Amino acid sequence: MKLEYLSLGTRSFWCFCQNWMLPEKAGIEVKQEAIAVDEYSCTSQRNIFAVGDCTNRPHWTPVAIASGRAFANTVFANQPRTVNLECIPLALSSLPEAATIGLTEAEAIDRYGESVRCYRSSFQPLFDSIAEPEHKILIKLVVDGNSNLVLGAHMVGEYAAEIIECLGLAIRKGATKKDFDTTIGIHPSAAEEFFTLKN
Repeated sequence: MKLEYLSLGTRSFWCFCQNWMLPEKAGIEVKQEAIAVDEYSCTSQRNIFAVGDCTNRPHWTPVAIASGRAFANTVFANQPRTVNLECIPLALSSLPEAATIGLTEAEAIDRYGESVRCYRSSFQPLFDSIAEPEHKILIKLVVDGNSNLVLGAHMVGEYAAEIIECLGLAIRKGATKKDFDTTIGIHPSAAEEFFTLKN
């Protein structure tokens, strides 16, 4: 299979056999200015694949890397693999930093109804207790009250991206609120507050 392509920004132009073509002209389905792909990065043309910012997946570098690896495993190593796009951590690189993973409270209520429970805390990290000005941290866990599964974690404050990224593995693996409650954290740290949240 010979396939050549050139991608510029988030709008990609493809080159097949040295002829410039728009995806639509090659019979590739386009949705909202992005190439539509299935879970294996296959386009509407079964012999044409796409990964990265040209697709209808989230346009984030880690998603593109994971999609590329999954594509390579599937096509070249004969080890079919997909990318789970349900629980991707997001961060806002700002002061204060903000990060989130999983469902928001509103999304959880839409999906799970009134059984959703939220656990919140606002605090000043112990390391900053003598510093001025005060630097508050806000954290929140979204939990399904029926199954006790943690559905989302959200944080505003220093190290939010690193902390939420690590919590993502626990959430993807089905961690419960009880798992969080019985975990021993590092003291003093901002992350340990996720393990001490009470109603």
